Amino acid sequence: MEEGKFGHWGVFRSLLAILQWWGFNVAVIIINKWIFQKLDFKFPLSVSCVHFICSSIGAYLVIKVLKLKPLIVVDPEDRWKRIFPMSFVFCINIVLGNVSLRYIPVSFMQTIKSFTPATTVFLQWLVWRKYFDWRIWASLVPIVGGILLTSITELSFNMLGFCAALFGCLATSTKTILAESLLHGYKFDSINTVYYMAPFATMILGVPALLLEGNGIVDWFQTHPSPWAALIIIFSSGVLAFCLNFSIFYVIHSTTAVTFNVAGNLKVAVAVLISWLIFRNPISGLNAVGCGITLVGCTFYGYVRHMLSQQPPGKQPPGTPRTPRTPRNRMELLPLVNNEKLDDKV
Repeated sequence: MEEGKFGHWGVFRSLLAILQWWGFNVAVIIINKWIFQKLDFKFPLSVSCVHFICSSIGAYLVIKVLKLKPLIVVDPEDRWKRIFPMSFVFCINIVLGNVSLRYIPVSFMQTIKSFTPATTVFLQWLVWRKYFDWRIWASLVPIVGGILLTSITELSFNMLGFCAALFGCLATSTKTILAESLLHGYKFDSINTVYYMAPFATMILGVPALLLEGNGIVDWFQTHPSPWAALIIIFSSGVLAFCLNFSIFYVIHSTTAVTFNVAGNLKVAVAVLISWLIFRNPISGLNAVGCGITLVGCTFYGYVRHMLSQQPPGKQPPGTPRTPRTPRNRMELLPLVNNEKLDDKV
């Protein structure tokens, strides 16, 4: 009986963790889109900077003041040699995400973000010469096909927004790959990651945001009918962005890898649906099919990766096909876990 109670509590805890993660994630995406579209605050660098500032303060409070998380100590030298380069890519990733949100609908942006597993695998193969089981490559086919169908049939297509989202995927993949070497020896959780990277990202982005968007913000403040109320919404998005990182830490420790993968893809579907209900951007039938194929492909990719990770090292089935560039004597490796399901926003 006691075991049954603990089992039910575990399921309830996992469900609660997923729901609060979905809630914060969708709220951040919708509010950011609202800021760009409804408040006419078309300054993605400044919005990203607000997110970094709020996240820096939030991480400091959680670790130093409330002591809800232990601080992972990093050598001062490693902060500049390891954390700073990661923060630079991290900053580019978030800025590109916000730029894409300014120009394209949430549904299209979220679908393109689902392309990240493919770019991660491709970069590891092309640049880092890493080789993968043929099933990994096969699982990417529906993702690529779904993205192509969605892009071709997108009724609100914007080239700048599309390129920003696509390069955001590349930045996400680069960050994931660099983390393997630059952060070797440090086991960061989402809160410690923000604690170290967000201040660097603020420093990197602060001056460009001021130079490129400062005058525009002054003009916006003078012409907007309710600038103070709008600023409250803008800073609220920064607070929610930090809460999202905290919710990520909770959901990782409350669910299995498979559950997390499926929940991550369903989260995209929820974000697409809610954004459509709010902004009513036109979506054609084929566009919806392309989005669905992409999400199913991402789920299938996660399943294949999990299945291969459970196999004992070196235990490949006899006769396993190999990619043309795979040496016969090289063990096939899994792609890095793309924790950018964790990194939708800072």
